[in-house]
Amino acid sequence: MAATKLLLWVLQQLMLNVRVVSDELDEAARDRMEHRAKQLSRKMARLLQDLEQKSQEQRSKEQTPVAWRALPFAALQHWQFWAIAGILLLLILGLCWYLRKRSHEDGSSSEEDSSSSSSRQEEERAEQNEEEEDSEYANDLARHFEEHIQWPNQNLFAKRESVLDLVNAFMRVARLLLSGSSFPVLEPCFGIGSAHEGWSPYEENIIYRVLVPLAPPSGHTFLPELCNPGEMPERNFRIRVELECTCATEQLVGDMLCFLHHDEEELRRNQGPSLLHTLCTGSYLDVQKTACRLHQLVKASWVLLPFSRQWRLTMLPCGRSCKFKVARAEEDIITIEIMLGVRQGDSDIFMSSQASESIFTPSTTWTLSCAVAEAKFFELTARHAPDGSFHLRCLQLCARILVGTGFSSYTLKTVVMHLLNTTPLSGWRRTRFLLRLDDIMRYLCHCLEEKRLDHFFFGNEKIPEEIVLPPALQGAQPFNLFHHLEQDPDAQAEAMREFMDMQDCLTRMLTYGH
Repeated sequence: MAATKLLLWVLQQLMLNVRVVSDELDEAARDRMEHRAKQLSRKMARLLQDLEQKSQEQRSKEQTPVAWRALPFAALQHWQFWAIAGILLLLILGLCWYLRKRSHEDGSSSEEDSSSSSSRQEEERAEQNEEEEDSEYANDLARHFEEHIQWPNQNLFAKRESVLDLVNAFMRVARLLLSGSSFPVLEPCFGIGSAHEGWSPYEENIIYRVLVPLAPPSGHTFLPELCNPGEMPERNFRIRVELECTCATEQLVGDMLCFLHHDEEELRRNQGPSLLHTLCTGSYLDVQKTACRLHQLVKASWVLLPFSRQWRLTMLPCGRSCKFKVARAEEDIITIEIMLGVRQGDSDIFMSSQASESIFTPSTTWTLSCAVAEAKFFELTARHAPDGSFHLRCLQLCARILVGTGFSSYTLKTVVMHLLNTTPLSGWRRTRFLLRLDDIMRYLCHCLEEKRLDHFFFGNEKIPEEIVLPPALQGAQPFNLFHHLEQDPDAQAEAMREFMDMQDCLTRMLTYGH
């Protein structure tokens, strides 16, 4: 009976221990453990009850002669009881040990998680504070450079609108003066070059360049031809002019006589000669003749413009373009250069009057120009860039360190366009000013080491869809602007020396402001 009570007491303590341990577990685990403990308790109670009953029966039989025969059986029953009780006890002790271990691990894990979570929160707060301090420092640093560096005193964006308005006004008057002639049709102009893109590195002698597209006049057609068939990339063209029949439309009001089916005398009396007899050399449109004629038209149109009352016009020597100055006072002078171009299909690529890279450019050679597409790219970038974007300042500052080197501003612009096309525009805020300057110099250095800088538009699959390229340009192989470095090791060595000088110049400019 004492043993029975002892077992019941041990079982109660174990159940209590299970409850204590299970309190630290989640609700579902605690319910399962308590249910299992109650089952074990009920089984133990039934075993003890059976044992007690058999013990009483044994004591009643001890008075009979055969009592000694029941002793082995009773001993066996006691042995079975203690064996079962021992197994149950071991199971319960093992269960308690497991629960305690798990509870300890969960507690440690919870403490570690809590400690880790707290540590992470502290690290995040520290990082956030550090980022805020870095951002504040970067802002101060960028503000210092913005105020410290001697930036050109310019108002490019305001003036470029005035320039476009002025040139378009010239073209409207010129079209009236050319009415009935066979001069190419003058279409609305495009602003091109650094001044219109907003990053001209110069304070004085800024040239505002515009491109005026030419369309064939009535009775004529333009047929572009490669100057060097098989040339890759296709960069130099001639524009062959052919006459086409207009007999079916010449009866329309204001239409011209057909150059193919009217004799020269009639054509001379009723309208001027064809384009072939005025602005062409042989069968090809001549750049210099066309630019010279436009030069005369601008001069003649000036007196008909309202600008002529407040501004003074000065025509500059004419070559492959039309250049002039307009001035209202000595300190307010604008230099304008009108380039001419023939559009390739419906794209943003032109065959322009700009001179080629060769020493001598024939007057019938028109050079491939991506200037309109480039200006459009910078316009799209400005539209999507965050307020206060410093990409133009970076380009402007880097362009100033090119003075005295063999690098062209076009090389630098190509580098920046590649970076603008691959770096998120949010990264061009003024707080990242120094990082982006470093990116530009690293990119240029890598290109010099590899002797390769790809043209931005040839074969570039990442061009914004708003920019329209001709299929031949889209599918072309990338054109290496540093191809000359591949052919001349001395040129690469000289370029690397100049690059080091540029880095030193940039450091001085950031340090001293000039």
